[in-house]
Amino acid sequence: MIARSFRDLKVYQHAEEVTKKVFLLSRNFPPEERSSLTDQIRRSSRAVKAMIAEAWGRRRSKAVFINKLDEALGESTEIQSWLDDARNSAYFSPSDYDELNSKCVESGRMLSRMIDRADDFCKHPAATDYRTGPPVEEDESIGKDGGAADEFFA
Repeated sequence: MIARSFRDLKVYQHAEEVTKKVFLLSRNFPPEERSSLTDQIRRSSRAVKAMIAEAWGRRRSKAVFINKLDEALGESTEIQSWLDDARNSAYFSPSDYDELNSKCVESGRMLSRMIDRADDFCKHPAATDYRTGPPVEEDESIGKDGGAADEFFA
């Protein structure tokens, strides 16, 4: 199957499952953790999905694609650190910890494989250097009184 959107990527779907489980389990964290552990683990889980989506949107540049996936990998690893804190504080069961930790490890593996195979995902060859093209002159009238950019503005 060809991915037409970041939502078609298995790694994104996997990250979505992690996020749902994190939100479900973190509802039971004590109130004093609301602005610390709860907030941090939720932010990290959301960030993984967002970075995957952003990487997909920036496939024109292999370097940027890899950078965004690498950030997603870092966030996935950060979730594991927050999971350790929650486990050590007995905020959820060992089986919930094992399930989420395993999902984070698997997400990391998927992200690493995508990074290693970035050429398969990027639209332009790695040798493309956008800095070597002619400079683009900006036209102050674009978007104001018509012009070619009308299709982009509501």
